[in-house]
Amino acid sequence: MRALLTCLMILSLASPATVLAAPCDAPEFSQFDFWIGDWQVIKPDGTVAGTNRIDKQYGGCVLHEHYQTPKGYSGESLNTYDSGRKRWHQTWVDNSGTLLLLDGGLQGNAMVLEGSTMDAAGVETRHRITWTPNCDGTVRQHWQSTDATGAWITAFDGLYRRVAAR
Repeated sequence: MRALLTCLMILSLASPATVLAAPCDAPEFSQFDFWIGDWQVIKPDGTVAGTNRIDKQYGGCVLHEHYQTPKGYSGESLNTYDSGRKRWHQTWVDNSGTLLLLDGGLQGNAMVLEGSTMDAAGVETRHRITWTPNCDGTVRQHWQSTDATGAWITAFDGLYRRVAAR
């Protein structure tokens, strides 16, 4: 016990310069923080698409998303800033067997991530998802995918509205 108290006293006297910064304290790791929260996701027609909870985990290094719809669809993503590549990365998985890997970063005040999927027949679909924070505290998620001709079409357009924490 005495040794523990001595160690605590020594640590409390250490200068701030000797305290190391956490690995994810760089400002880039906070670029997507506008998405953190408990949300109700609303489709353009005003109906509820689902709920989403995004929280920061692992010492502030990861945004963890948990999404579910009233019809039983659910999925989650892990999002992190890759300081080596200077890019954001998202890995999405869901209960339909989808794996989506996205990379990108801030464009203006919006987070834009892109990637592609391959179906069983070997057909590639490109995806681009943009999250834009609005002045009223909502966030728009606009998901675009390529169609058979390679043209971008809207796959999903949702407005995130904050709900009381669970």
